[in-house]
Amino acid sequence: MNRIKKGDHVIVTAGKNKGQRGDVVRVAGDSVYVQNINLVKRHTKPNPQAQQPGGIIEREAPLHISNVMLFNSATGRGGRVGFKTLGDGRKVRVFRSSGEVVDA
Repeated sequence: MNRIKKGDHVIVTAGKNKGQRGDVVRVAGDSVYVQNINLVKRHTKPNPQAQQPGGIIEREAPLHISNVMLFNSATGRGGRVGFKTLGDGRKVRVFRSSGEVVDA
């Protein structure tokens, strides 16, 4: 079970985008794609079969999962995530600092 999931609000902890926040668009192994963070320009040729125009396209590049932290809105900072089993048998993510449940 991953500590970071699609749709999570994260803060970047390292690199040129340090301190920026955004929502996770995709998780791929050890990499995460965060909306409007780590943007790169890609020069593409037009593809008539896919009806894709050519030009310079700006898109998100992956960040390593160790360079993002789940954003804790209660503290206003990033928080480390652990796991806890509830009384009904569900396994949920919790913030290590406060023990507050991340998943509803």
